[in-house]
Amino acid sequence: MKSSRSSLMSLLPLVAGTLLLFYIPAFWAKYLREHLGRPALVTGWWLFAALLSLGAFNARKKLSMLPLGSAAAWLRWHVAGGFLVLALFWLHTRTLWPQGTYERVLTALFYLLNLSGIIGWLMQRAFPRVLTDTGVEVIYEKIPAVLAQLRGQAEATVIECTKQTGSGILGQYYVETLHWFFMRPRFFWNHALFGGKKARAWVREQCAPVRLYLNDAEKKYLDRLTALAERKSEVDYHYAAQSLMKRWLVLHLPLAAAVVLLSLWHILLVHIYAL
Repeated sequence: MKSSRSSLMSLLPLVAGTLLLFYIPAFWAKYLREHLGRPALVTGWWLFAALLSLGAFNARKKLSMLPLGSAAAWLRWHVAGGFLVLALFWLHTRTLWPQGTYERVLTALFYLLNLSGIIGWLMQRAFPRVLTDTGVEVIYEKIPAVLAQLRGQAEATVIECTKQTGSGILGQYYVETLHWFFMRPRFFWNHALFGGKKARAWVREQCAPVRLYLNDAEKKYLDRLTALAERKSEVDYHYAAQSLMKRWLVLHLPLAAAVVLLSLWHILLVHIYAL
């Protein structure tokens, strides 16, 4: 209770600062509107400055050796700043969907950028906790080697069962069903969106019927094979979650670059026509 309260208290300066950064241009624009000024210039430049400050977060990650503040503080500002630029955008355009082809392209990209940011923030919040709960720790780059090791253990279990029991039932079952499962990561989107419930259910559904045809000795090998399949499902979840977190940047960063470049062109056109 105390830790949650202290964490909320630590966010108050960030919230207050974000609100201040919105209300300053809002009141300024209101003043200019009432005195026949050009409020769009104020809100536009304020919005562009906020966009550039959010872009500095990526530069901060590449300059981690410099004393520029903690990464956690930068991330909190990046999240709060994302909502700030959305509010500033509506303050600047005074509409959800402007007129004009160029403006609509810029608006669509801006909304996609914000949506990708929200999705990325949710993934960064949810996936690490769930990955920890699996009880499996695996580095993304080592996942192919881990899967190959599990596949080797599964095949060794089947071969040992055939040699020890003289029965090929488990081996035939493996070739017809679980060999497909062990070949590479499976159920990617089910792992990513639903935590791999379909994968675990599939393993149980495949292993239950064959048990009826096995003797007690073979059932022990089936249990080992089932445990390997369940562990493989957990590794698959790591693969899906970590892949999404890595590939998300491939979408988010180009969108951010496109929005900044189109905003620069928009600023240039506005000032050219103003002349």
